[in-house]
Amino acid sequence: MISVETVSALERRLNASIPQQSIRGVVSARLKNIARNAKIAGFRPGKVPAKVIEQHYGAKVHQEALEEALQRSFQEVALSNNLRVAGSPQFDIKSDDPNAEEVQYSATFEVYPDVVMGDLSVVPIERLVYQLKPVDVESTILTLRKQRATFEKVDRPAQNEDRVLVDFTGMLDGEPFEGGEGKGISVVLGVGRMLPDFEAAIIGMKANETKKFEMKFPDDYHGKNVAGKQVTFSVELHQVEAARLPEVDSEFAKSIGINGGDVSKLQEELHKNLTREVTRRLKLRNKDIAMEALLKVAKFDVPKGLVDSEIQAVMNSTLQEMESRGMKMKDMSFPPEMFRERAEKRVKLGIILSEVVHKFGLQAKPEQTKAMIEDYAQGFDEGEQIIRWYAADPKRMVEVENLVMEENLVEWVMARAKTTDKEIEFNDLMESN
Repeated sequence: MISVETVSALERRLNASIPQQSIRGVVSARLKNIARNAKIAGFRPGKVPAKVIEQHYGAKVHQEALEEALQRSFQEVALSNNLRVAGSPQFDIKSDDPNAEEVQYSATFEVYPDVVMGDLSVVPIERLVYQLKPVDVESTILTLRKQRATFEKVDRPAQNEDRVLVDFTGMLDGEPFEGGEGKGISVVLGVGRMLPDFEAAIIGMKANETKKFEMKFPDDYHGKNVAGKQVTFSVELHQVEAARLPEVDSEFAKSIGINGGDVSKLQEELHKNLTREVTRRLKLRNKDIAMEALLKVAKFDVPKGLVDSEIQAVMNSTLQEMESRGMKMKDMSFPPEMFRERAEKRVKLGIILSEVVHKFGLQAKPEQTKAMIEDYAQGFDEGEQIIRWYAADPKRMVEVENLVMEENLVEWVMARAKTTDKEIEFNDLMESN
């Protein structure tokens, strides 16, 4: 007898049974297979009596067969009853009598919610736009020149973009503090390596000059011992060097990777690459804006099990990322609640996207997928190889299809919301992820 009880808004309990004979058959077959190669003291391989095999391996094999049978039975019942299962079920064996004809069990699980979509037409959205300008190309060339700058010693006060050589000592309440001392430190002023107030104190100093000044560390400074506190620094400046930028000529163009050193070709390539990058960043920013709009209008209960699983996934991802940066994270753990808000948002978006995409037919069309791959391939010299590389692996094609689906979704949201265009500043766009 199969029954499904409603425990709460999303929680269900399935009551069902499995024929004991089906489990016995699997156990018997596996024990026979194990017996062919089992190595047990006092017996030759392949000659171990069935009773001994049963004693050594029976409990484990029976448990494995039971778990598989439970999963199989649950999936069959869920499918036949059109249950949209969210996450993994929790099984409870009601009878563990091996002589019984059936194994009675219950499975507690959650189902996906019914999503109620509100009225997007009343949601104000600012779609970010930007048209690349000639000055953007020129500023990018200037940045590339600065990255290739050489430095020459000068006899004048230090100014922004100079490179200086300094010694410094910091004092907190009259005592040196950890990380507050440096000898022979080379700093390019204005690039943000040091705190702004520290760099501001150095500007105007000349070689062989010393200076003492007070400075307050930001409240969110990573060094907790000085965060938000007033300290006193003593700085001795040894040398000032001015930046010398390379000319925009053939050699410079070659250093950027332009074959033949054609300066006009350099500008063309930069314009093309910047246009592609601006487009990419606008898509990412507008996708986030569209997702926030969907979160505002969609109403539904969130499956707790999916959120708990996502918390674990986010936690593991965070640990791996920190380890990749060289941090020692062995035996380190985080409180799950630290990731709950982010995990819940990701689960919500996953449910909303699935609902909207299927309901309104926003899946990627073959011609859209092809167009996206071809556009991406234009950024490479061997574009045809890139296209073949994607076509050779269905998983890669699925990744592109998902990107196309996201673009379709963003367009769908923007078309239905109260959308106005807002031009973003070039630097703000390029500084965003």
